[in-house]
Amino acid sequence: MNISPSASLYLHQELAHERIRTLHQEAEAERLASRVNSVRKARRQMERASRRLSDALSRV
Repeated sequence: MNISPSASLYLHQELAHERIRTLHQEAEAERLASRVNSVRKARRQMERASRRLSDALSRV
């Protein structure tokens, strides 16, 4: 099966565009995961601070 040069160029462009779309989706997923991790870390820090405050207040 022979493929014309224009068809070959079109397929190459479509593959490149699909790869770019995939990379954008992966980058967005990474940003979301990073935000989730940041929120979890902040929540843990807040919980530790709350425990320390409660401990300090109970000693007063």
